[in-house]
Order: sequence, then C-alpha cells, then structure tokens
Amino acid sequence: MRTKLALAGLALALACITASARAECRSDVPQAHLIGRGPFCFLGFCLYDAQLWAQRPPYEFDEPFALLLTYRRAIKADTLVDAGIGEIRRLAQAPLPAGTLDAWRADMRRAFNDVAPGDRLCGVFMPGHGARFYTNGTLTAQIDDTAFAVAFFRIWLDPETRAARLRQSLLGARQ
Repeated sequence: MRTKLALAGLALALACITASARAECRSDVPQAHLIGRGPFCFLGFCLYDAQLWAQRPPYEFDEPFALLLTYRRAIKADTLVDAGIGEIRRLAQAPLPAGTLDAWRADMRRAFNDVAPGDRLCGVFMPGHGARFYTNGTLTAQIDDTAFAVAFFRIWLDPETRAARLRQSLLGARQ
C-alpha cells in the first residue's frame, strides 16, 4: 500500500513539474491560447512538432507569442544554430552584415542546447524587447535585440518560409 501511495505521489509530482515546465514559456504571453500546431517534416523525416501560443495570430509582430518545438530526433546545438542562421540569411530582405550574423550566431549558441527526442525548446517573442528562450522549461537566454527576434521567428512565420504547410498550421489554418 505504501509503495502504491509513493508511486502515485511521485506520478503526481512529475505531472505537476511537467505541466509547470510546459507552461513556463507561455506564461510570458498574457492570455495565451493555442493558435495552431503541426509537425515539421523534411524528406519524410519528422524533426519536431510545433505549437504557436498567443492571444491572436502574430501577423505584424506587434504582440507577444510563444513558439514551442518538441523534438522527435536528436540534433546537435551547432546544427540548430547553423540551420537558423542559414534561414535568417535566406529570408533577409537585404544582405545582413557579417558582424550582425556573428552576433546573432553567438546569441543562438547561448540559447540552444543539443536536443534529444522529447526535448522542448520554446522561444517567446517580446515586441520592442527581443526574445526569451527556454529548454525543457528552463530559461536559457534572453536576447534584447528586436531585429534578431523578428528575423528568428520569421523562419516559421514568414510567407517565404520553407515550411509553408507548418506555417499555415501554426497560424490556425484548417488542414
């Protein structure tokens, strides 16, 4: 009987911790609700599942929102950073100075860790301030650079994203 109670207590504690960690980044977004969700798959391999939390879809980057990615595969932090910088560069309306890209690369290295299946990375867009990044519910970086934050979240939300189907899902479009 004691063992069952101890296991039940442990299960409840883990559920509370997990729920708290999941809510952590969304708590930075007042009155957030799920706008949309979807998987990101490339060449038949699904890398992560994404969720967008906000008061309304972020069309103009004028309100806070949280983008939560739950990984299905292990990926090294350097790979995440390189892919992110590549997409930021591709989506830029004009060539970005090398110094800017170097600074943003360093910021992303502070924000991201290697991920394993089940790990959650969450970015919170804060208009006029920048972005906060969380790994499994723990704050890893706050980057006070609005230009970086807009460029980073455009990877998923820009009309020219490589993940057009995911973008539509995140913005709440019916499949």
